Amino acid sequence: MALEHDEEQYNTVDGPAIRTFKHDIKNQLSNIHLAVEQLRYEVENPTEDFAFYMDTIKMSCNKINEMVKELGA
Repeated sequence: MALEHDEEQYNTVDGPAIRTFKHDIKNQLSNIHLAVEQLRYEVENPTEDFAFYMDTIKMSCNKINEMVKELGA
């Protein structure tokens, strides 16, 4: 019984520090996402490389966001 409780506590990260961390990371990811969308809007006739890099940045932001969500799961 105690072992189950310890394992559950180990697998759950919570507290004010982690909530602040998650909030701050999500804010920065939002800024990056908005910047990518603005660049897509402003750049006329983007190259394939440009589109590739913008897609890569967006996918990476989404992956980081999912990892942050899992921290408190």
